[in-house]
Amino acid sequence: MKVKTGLDILIENKFTPISGENFGVLCHSSSVDSDLNHIIDILVKSNNIPKIIFAPEHGLYGYAQDQIGVDSLTHNKYKIPIVSLYGGTFDSLRPKFDDLSNLDIVIVDIQDIGSRYYTYVWTAVLIMKTASETGTKILVLDRPNPLGGHIVEGPVQENDYLSFVGLYPLPTRHGMTVAEILNYVNECFNIGADIEIIPMVDWKRNMWFDDTGLEWVMPSPNMPTLDNATVYPGMCLLEGTNISEGRGTTKPFEIFGAPFIEPYELTKALNKCKLGGVIFRPLFFTPTFNKYAGQLCGGAQIHIIDRNDFTPVKTGIAIVKTIYELYSDEFSLNSPPYEYECEKMPFDILTGSSRWREMIYSSASLNEIVKEMHIQSDEFENIRKRYSIY
Repeated sequence: MKVKTGLDILIENKFTPISGENFGVLCHSSSVDSDLNHIIDILVKSNNIPKIIFAPEHGLYGYAQDQIGVDSLTHNKYKIPIVSLYGGTFDSLRPKFDDLSNLDIVIVDIQDIGSRYYTYVWTAVLIMKTASETGTKILVLDRPNPLGGHIVEGPVQENDYLSFVGLYPLPTRHGMTVAEILNYVNECFNIGADIEIIPMVDWKRNMWFDDTGLEWVMPSPNMPTLDNATVYPGMCLLEGTNISEGRGTTKPFEIFGAPFIEPYELTKALNKCKLGGVIFRPLFFTPTFNKYAGQLCGGAQIHIIDRNDFTPVKTGIAIVKTIYELYSDEFSLNSPPYEYECEKMPFDILTGSSRWREMIYSSASLNEIVKEMHIQSDEFENIRKRYSIY
């Protein structure tokens, strides 16, 4: 049975919650119904015309690469103003008071991928914060967490390491839907927004995206498949290092490496870690853009053989730790800026603390690092359960 998203239910209910209201929409390329019709096309066809469209990172049409600011523009077909909420400054991430002051409702319809780093949900949080000041209702059309809602993994950020890859404390693989995260932030941090949720129908927490019967639509340029999303909670950590995370290849986040890496040496060491559900295969690749564009890199491809046994955060830490130990003279962590953070190291804001970097550099064992991370994710589980809708 195909899962019905919040958008599908809004359509079934003949758009009653927005009838006669002035409203805006936060959406992007994956904001489609179960027949792949885009929300803006659906709304206009039903004569419910948004006053404004808000676009997250990568733009409404999903064309911009990561960390590339996008200009505001006008919808090419309907001439509705599109306000980019991912520009050149941190202030550009939050809508202005005047953007919402004349709106009764902002519809939030975004496809998250189940990882705390993914910025779309934080754009929704910032809209929610402005909406709490203007008295604008937030109407959340919920969507599946592609990785399911049954597994939580990874550390929770320390307060000093909150950033646009995690504005509020959340485990790396959070096991929540967008509506659940917005409810959690709104209540736990006293945002005071008026939220109405249209939940999914027939979604179960143990469902991966390919169990839902829905079609995968790329939410961003380097997230072409569910496989990419599955490894992302660990492999995004490479963004904070001088290791290519596979951008500029056909397998971003599944392929990784650098010119100084010897593939057979690396994969032998990684396979010795006996990480669950995964095998590493040696390979060479040449990225067409991003890190090492046009240079031959040695590295590996992640092959997931059992996704239910696969632990992406542990795997990502194991990869960083192993490369550091094998190639300490060539490996390095990147310096800021990164995602509008200009002081703290990118690796630290991705992991949420300097603790994990320090443990890697002090030769702590992988099990020691993961055990400490588990303490944090286990503690968050009690919070997560309070905000579970499904």
